[in-house]
Amino acid sequence: MLQFKIIPVTVFEQNCTLLWCDETGHAAVVDPGGETERILAAIRETQVKPSRILLTHGHLDHVGGAMELAEGLDLPIEGPHRDDAFLLESLPDQSRIFGVPEVRPCSPERWLKDGDRVRVGACELQVIHCPGHAPGHVVFFDAASKLAQVGDVLFQGSIGRTDLPRGDYQQLLDSIRQRLFPLGDEVRFIPGHGPMSSFGDERCTNPFVRDSLM
Repeated sequence: MLQFKIIPVTVFEQNCTLLWCDETGHAAVVDPGGETERILAAIRETQVKPSRILLTHGHLDHVGGAMELAEGLDLPIEGPHRDDAFLLESLPDQSRIFGVPEVRPCSPERWLKDGDRVRVGACELQVIHCPGHAPGHVVFFDAASKLAQVGDVLFQGSIGRTDLPRGDYQQLLDSIRQRLFPLGDEVRFIPGHGPMSSFGDERCTNPFVRDSLM
């Protein structure tokens, strides 16, 4: 079964997540946005064996520590979808815009596409392409534990912003309603920022995507 630990990092309070298989102890680090020492401390505390870094999308607050962590632990970076390549290449510019120390461009070893599978020990994550917040945004879904890692697509009571380069409001709504909600009301999700929720709760109460708006 898939286990998880949420590690908020940087001034953006971004939810880096440590996912691991409780059968094998193999783990993935999802969206290491920075403060790699804090992430490494969580790895030591949980005593897991990281095998890969997974990225939901290419914004600075989600990938700022990816290259440092990948080189330090000799891990491959997988994701996001290739449509976010321009964001990973522009990380130095993103750093200057947000006034943080420069982050160099990030180069994943594997681009992900809709329908791909990613293994974490004995667990298998489904890759779902959910553009709108960023064109190459992907979501990681574990059907066995009914858990989704949704990045900045959906939040408790809100949705991702679409005023960043190549954001698309209608596309984001379609991603949530057509690709995430059909996974089931009981699915819990870890957002890129803030507390966890479930698709069922958001279908009922989220002012942007609740069923009553349809």
